[in-house]
Amino acid sequence: MSKRRGRDIDGWLILDKPLGPTSTDMVNRLRWGFGARKAGHGGTLDPLASGILPIAFGKATRTIPYIMDATKCYSFTLHLGESRTTDDREGEVLATSDHRPTDDAIRAVLPALTGNVMQVPPVFSALRVQGRRAYDMAREGRPPDLPPRPARIDSVRLVGRPDADTALFEVQSGKGVYMRSLARDIALACGTVGHISVLRRTRCGPFDLSHARKFDEIALDKPAETVDNADALPVPLLEAATALVDIPALAVTAAEGKMLVWGQSLDPMTLTHPMPAQLQESDLLWRAMIGEHVLGLCQIRDGRLRAVRMLENHEFFGEHDVDYC
Repeated sequence: MSKRRGRDIDGWLILDKPLGPTSTDMVNRLRWGFGARKAGHGGTLDPLASGILPIAFGKATRTIPYIMDATKCYSFTLHLGESRTTDDREGEVLATSDHRPTDDAIRAVLPALTGNVMQVPPVFSALRVQGRRAYDMAREGRPPDLPPRPARIDSVRLVGRPDADTALFEVQSGKGVYMRSLARDIALACGTVGHISVLRRTRCGPFDLSHARKFDEIALDKPAETVDNADALPVPLLEAATALVDIPALAVTAAEGKMLVWGQSLDPMTLTHPMPAQLQESDLLWRAMIGEHVLGLCQIRDGRLRAVRMLENHEFFGEHDVDYC
């Protein structure tokens, strides 16, 4: 019997990831449940983190880099008085402190941890060091010495203090920021030690909790394998182009769109619907659209408008009535 490769389905499922499984676990289970040929996720969440995990199927996987680069929002709980090997509650205790900062003392250190900063990643992270994962080296008792990395933290806000040992925060950040490191650094800046005990992602680019579905609400009895149920999905998916809604739109005609899809460049001065002149010299990404349909992304390079990443190929123009002008 030949191995089933899966079917071609396209779109985003925004999962409210539960505590426990890894992001890869969730992708694999949903890919099987949807019977999908291709799937991936838009930003890893630790097993002890919950919240927004965008999962892409088919064409949507082409937009994953733009979700990875997007602004993200988190809420987390900092437990004060104990540092741990993993910088979260699963690790072994490294050090303790009796000092508990006041709310004002915590707020006073936050500006220095906001903006474009240098951040030391947790040693229990997926970063590669000489070809090996940092967490594998740490589990072997040889934690790597990880250098600081640039990080963009837009805002950090103290939103609650249930007791002296606990502080609640909300954070907005860019790509690759480790919340475990931020929690650790807040405690150290306050003259004590600490670790994350609860972490939840509440937004990832254009996706927030209003888009999210819980895993146990998705009917994954078995994957679709026959012609009769090939179009049936356990839940509806968001369109692949939903990930690109924050990118400015550029209307093109069918002829112009076909040229972009075929890899040909266009003179931005002669477009049927010209872009603003002041933006023609920038490196801004544009969402090329025929009517309400997104073809993909393009950008001006060397004075010409060129495709960067297309969601559609030449078959689109044979399958759709695209006589927009």
